[in-house]
Amino acid sequence: MEQLFNHQNYLLKQVSNKFIRQLFHEINWGNRMLAIKGPRGSGKTTLLLQYIKYELKQPVNKALYISLDHYWFYDNILTELVDTFYKNGGKYLFIDEVHKYPNWSRELKNIYDSFPDLKVVFTASSALDIYRGESDLSRRVITYELPGLSFREYLSFLNIYHTEKISFEELLEKHQILSTEITEKNKILYHFKNYLKHGYFPYFKEAAETDYHMKLLQTINAVLESDLSFTHGYSAQTAFKIKKFLSILAYSVPFKPNIAALARKLDVSRDMVYDWFSLLESARLVNLINTKSKGVAYLQKPDKVYLENTNMAYAFLKEPNIGSIRESFFMNQLTNAKLSFTLPKKGDFQIGEKFIFEIGGKQKTKSQLKNIDNAFFALDDIEIGYGNKIPLWLFGFLY
Repeated sequence: MEQLFNHQNYLLKQVSNKFIRQLFHEINWGNRMLAIKGPRGSGKTTLLLQYIKYELKQPVNKALYISLDHYWFYDNILTELVDTFYKNGGKYLFIDEVHKYPNWSRELKNIYDSFPDLKVVFTASSALDIYRGESDLSRRVITYELPGLSFREYLSFLNIYHTEKISFEELLEKHQILSTEITEKNKILYHFKNYLKHGYFPYFKEAAETDYHMKLLQTINAVLESDLSFTHGYSAQTAFKIKKFLSILAYSVPFKPNIAALARKLDVSRDMVYDWFSLLESARLVNLINTKSKGVAYLQKPDKVYLENTNMAYAFLKEPNIGSIRESFFMNQLTNAKLSFTLPKKGDFQIGEKFIFEIGGKQKTKSQLKNIDNAFFALDDIEIGYGNKIPLWLFGFLY
C-alpha cells in the first residue's frame, strides 16, 4: 500500500487549483458513494486530486487515491486494500478507472455494505452503465457526469474571461446585455473559432492543434478498442466495425440515418445498428435527436445524428461543413447543460415545450420561422444580437 500512497503524493504535487471545473462546485461530496462519469480526457482524475488537495485537507493516512489500471492491482485485491486502509484510519477513498477492474460493481457493493463510515468516490467511462452491473448500486451511488469544457470554461481555463454560468431563461431575456459585457474587452469570435477546433478537452493546452487532433483520434480509438471491451465485452472484430460505423457517421453528419443501408455496409443486422447508435451515444461520441412524437426508446431510429463535439469533426475532416459545426456546438452545449430538446417540424431544435431555434450564419433571414411563436435564431459570426437573434457563442455559457 505504501506504493499507492507514494503515487498519490506524486500526483498531488502536480495538480493546481488555478482552474476548477463547474461540476466541482455542484457535487455533493458528503454522499457516502459518488460516481463521476465522463469521456476520456475530460478531467475526472484532476477533479479528484483537486478535491483531496484543496478541499479535504486530511492527514495523509485518511485519504487515498488509487487507479485500478495501476500495476499494483495485478497481484492485489481491491477489497483487501480497502480493509487494510480502513483499519489504519482511512476515511476517504477515491477510485479511478473503476471499469478496468473485474467484478467492479460487486466489489463496490461489498465496500459500501462493509464499511458504513467510509466515503467512496469513483470515476468511470461514459459508456459504463453503473446501474446495470452484476450488483445493484442504484440505492447506493449518486452519479455525476463531467463533459468536456464549455466555451465559458475554455475562456476561464485560458485566463481570458471569468464569469459564472448563465441560465437558459437569463440568456433569452438578457442576451444583449450579457453579450455586450463579454465582448467589451474580448475578441470573442476569434476565441470561439479556436474553441470549436480544439478547445473541448483540457489537454489541448499540452499540444499544438495538429497534435491535439491526433491525440483526440487516439482517444476515440482507445474508447472503442479498450473501454467498450471492458464495459460491453466486445471483440476486436466488433470494435473494428464500430470504428468503421463512427467513421461513416463523421463524414455524413448531420444526417437522417438509413438503418437498412448502414446494416448492409457494415454487414450486420439492423438491430445491431440500433444498438451501436445507443452505444456511441452513451460513450459520448455522438448526439442523437428525435421528433417529439417518438419519445425515447432503446431500439429506435434516431431522426438526426451529430458528432458529440465540434473538435471531433475537425479531427476527422480538414474542412468540416460549417452548418454541421454550428448545429453540433448548439446541441452539445445544451445537452451538457441538461436541457431537453426535440426535432421540430420547422426549425432545427425545439427546447422544452415551446422554444424553437434555427441555427445559422449572420446572413440568416427570419423567413424559416415566420409566424412561429417563441422562435429564436442562434447566429454565428455576430458578437451582439438583437430581439430574437442571439449570438451562437453565448450558448457556450450555459454550464
